[in-house]
Amino acid sequence: MRAFPVRLPSGARYWTVLDTDLAVVPAADAFLRHVRFGRGGAESTTRSYAYSIVLFLRWCERTGRTWTEGAGHLGSFMTWLRHAGPQASGDGAGGAAVLAGPGTAPARSAGRVNGVLTAVRGMAVHAAAAGQAPGDLVPLLYEVADARDLPAEARGDGRMSWRLRARHRLHEPETRVDRASDEEIVALLTACLSARDRLIVLLMARAGLRCGELCGLRRSDVHLLADSRPLGCEVARAHLHVTRREDNPNGAWAKSRRQRAVPLDFLVVQALDTYELERAGIPRAGGSDFLLVNLFRGPVGAPMRPGAVGDLITAASVRAGLGRRLTPHMLRHSCGSNLLDAGGSLDEAQDILGHMHPSSTQVYLHPDPARLREAVDRVPSPRVMP
Repeated sequence: MRAFPVRLPSGARYWTVLDTDLAVVPAADAFLRHVRFGRGGAESTTRSYAYSIVLFLRWCERTGRTWTEGAGHLGSFMTWLRHAGPQASGDGAGGAAVLAGPGTAPARSAGRVNGVLTAVRGMAVHAAAAGQAPGDLVPLLYEVADARDLPAEARGDGRMSWRLRARHRLHEPETRVDRASDEEIVALLTACLSARDRLIVLLMARAGLRCGELCGLRRSDVHLLADSRPLGCEVARAHLHVTRREDNPNGAWAKSRRQRAVPLDFLVVQALDTYELERAGIPRAGGSDFLLVNLFRGPVGAPMRPGAVGDLITAASVRAGLGRRLTPHMLRHSCGSNLLDAGGSLDEAQDILGHMHPSSTQVYLHPDPARLREAVDRVPSPRVMP
């Protein structure tokens, strides 16, 4: 079993699953095509789902089950997934292996296991709806539960309501987001070798852009006028538009289907001005409408790839002498945390970051330990009794 990328004649891409004979697995392929083209999901989402389904089908094959039979035994699959490391669950592993079970250090985190189960359930439900699997699979995957444990935003008018809840799910311990500190961002900016690189850091740390959104920006998406109505835009002051496009030659992809306008502060505007001066000094870089292009390596003027942004941030972290290597998403986490720490509301941060659900933004609500100390210190002490 293996995950495999597919490029259609139109240029659209998605990932599918091949069996041991290199034939497409029909149920998996139909589900992944639905995710990509029916729901408008990202290519990276189908890639993640494809690798998750491969693990499930590999387990089914090695335990002598069809995938529909395996879907009825997800508890056993969870145990295997939790404790079977790459040597046991990889493509070249043998069919029989003795595994250390519960009580030993897990091979995969609870979040990773839950992510795999999400893909498997999605495939099973889609196959049942399409007539590729029996309908009695669905009750084996979901149970009816009330909505009391959902966030307030998802409970509607507050009355008791019911929903389908996944039967198989590991508890994920609540952890703080791994964000870049303000000191680390300053050190990163100091270690950048060009105005373009400093702009990249600020667009992620101050505007909260993802790598795919960043590399997909066109120059026409950036509006720096106080009044952009002459451009046909009703958004006031400096901002940029994040838009999903299918035809980006660098593979950049905006995760959110909804176009959004992101306000820009004076630090980002200054960085944009400095970058434009730097870019103007390289004639071959002037013809592209992409905002971020290669300036110092070939092909000069070509749009930057999302992977190059990660390499850039890693290299700058090493030059800055930081105790760890920062990632682009840690800069985005810093933006979300700073927005809420500065008094921004949850819906404001949600819109700026492009989250579909409020629960995705709630992870930034954990206050900094220093703020917790300040909150305690603000409580007046009781008067001394005479």
